[in-house]
Amino acid sequence: MSLHPVPWRSAPELLGPSVRAALETLSWDDVQVAPIDPTDADTAAFCARYDWPMDRSANCVVVAARRGEVTTLVACVVLATTRTDVNGFVRRKVDARKASFAAMDDAVAQSSMEYGGITPVGLPETWPVLVDAAVLEAGTVVVGSGIRGSKLVLPASRLAELPRAEVCLGLASPG
Repeated sequence: MSLHPVPWRSAPELLGPSVRAALETLSWDDVQVAPIDPTDADTAAFCARYDWPMDRSANCVVVAARRGEVTTLVACVVLATTRTDVNGFVRRKVDARKASFAAMDDAVAQSSMEYGGITPVGLPETWPVLVDAAVLEAGTVVVGSGIRGSKLVLPASRLAELPRAEVCLGLASPG
């Protein structure tokens, strides 16, 4: 089975509310959305079912970085073929004493997106968004859409234009 993306403006019901609002603000007309079976939202299942290359699938990993009593949620965008360096790169980048993957309930509540559909597009503006440089070299990528029932299809370069986005070398390592 293959993806059937359409311009996001023609199918706004396939987007999470904050994702739709962000796309309206950003005016990115080169972004598309593709409906998928929600049971295939997780990367490996999605890529297998829709014949999409893993090296063109970008994951948005939510990291909880702590220093003292302050916890900062950080979005890390990496290719599905890589692993996010949470305890090394991310921890140092945001000057945290401890960093770990955010609890699912916290990531969902704070992002206002569905687990398995969390995307860097439409996240709270207080969140840093770290984008691994390799993602930008991938050309067109898929990322979540805020819900499990669809994926965004966009030029990877758009991710560097997000509010608070920073392109990073060393954020991810081969997985």
